[in-house]
Amino acid sequence: MKMMKVQGKSSLSVMGRNTAAAACAIALLGGIPAAHAADPLQPDPELEAVTLPAPKPSWVFVERGFVMPGNAIYDTDTGKMLGLIESSNLSDLALDPAGKAFYVSESIWTKGWRGTRQDMITVYDSATLKLKSEITMPGRILIGGRKFNFVIADAGKTAYVYNLDPASSVNVIDMVKGKFLKKIELPGCASLMPVTGVGFSALCSDGSLATVKVAATKPEITRSAPFFSATNDPIFDNFGYDGAKQEAVFLTYTGQVYTAKLGATPTISEPFSIQAAAGVSPADTKPLDVHWYPGARQGLAYHLGTGHAFVLMHTGEYWTHKAPGTEVWELDVAAKKVVKRIPLEDPAEEIAVTQEPNAKLVLAGESGTLLILDAKTGEEKFKLEKSAGGVLRTLEP
Repeated sequence: MKMMKVQGKSSLSVMGRNTAAAACAIALLGGIPAAHAADPLQPDPELEAVTLPAPKPSWVFVERGFVMPGNAIYDTDTGKMLGLIESSNLSDLALDPAGKAFYVSESIWTKGWRGTRQDMITVYDSATLKLKSEITMPGRILIGGRKFNFVIADAGKTAYVYNLDPASSVNVIDMVKGKFLKKIELPGCASLMPVTGVGFSALCSDGSLATVKVAATKPEITRSAPFFSATNDPIFDNFGYDGAKQEAVFLTYTGQVYTAKLGATPTISEPFSIQAAAGVSPADTKPLDVHWYPGARQGLAYHLGTGHAFVLMHTGEYWTHKAPGTEVWELDVAAKKVVKRIPLEDPAEEIAVTQEPNAKLVLAGESGTLLILDAKTGEEKFKLEKSAGGVLRTLEP
């Protein structure tokens, strides 16, 4: 059986070098004729290089985690792994809207975790997964597990990278020219959302939504009135975002749902309780009160075609927002109604949804299992052991 070979910029591992040295030693001692000693530097004849098709809506991109860096590509229609996009620890992946490249915002050091630091956007060809180019930039925040630290805007022409060097700021990158343009100071704000014709918006620690007009000689920053409490009931930084409609769906730790219409002057709705939308008692912040709460590391997935949010929920007290979900609640955001609850045999820490009419839910658990469900029925399609580890991403129009 032939296996796929994924091209990349990997060097020979320590194990490979040791194996090569051992083979040479045995050959010199006469144990193996030198001409027949295995050469680990030569291609394995059982491996076959392949070219990937254009990215499909059924694909999911799975961050492998801190121990095994990289983003694995799975097809939810077949349950098969298609390839691995190289990336360093604490990196962020973004997808070219035209489907021609995969982008990794990352930081590396010349001597492992020490030496000269290098911050860049690494560009990989989407068909071969080979390195195409690197775009240097002055810094980026060193944190993983966030979908909105690195976002692509303007139909792929611009990228925004969240920075913390030494304070909160945003790097603006020209992706056409492969060039860093400028850094915009943005104190107290993070979680970036592209705003067509304007620039981007971000959530702020004072409970407001900042909007940044990027094109001006001096970037113009305006803020909405505060609409949530970052200290008493924060908003999860993995939220729903619809770039085509310029809308966002936010969820707080107690389960309050806000929607926002983005623009030069954004509008934000009054909140409603996801628990009340399911016909159960709303959650609160009181100690020892037990309710259904949203949670997990990536606890919300948003299906753009239906306007439905899929939320990982668990029972517990307030401030259990890191607890994995024991159920998936499907919320019709416009109708303010939970239309389905899917019990989970194994608690999930991440959730994503493919942007297809026949959508699939992708769940990742503490054991590293990747679970693929039919979003309409909850039927299990595939269960892939030792395949998960971090953030899940799907193609979004």
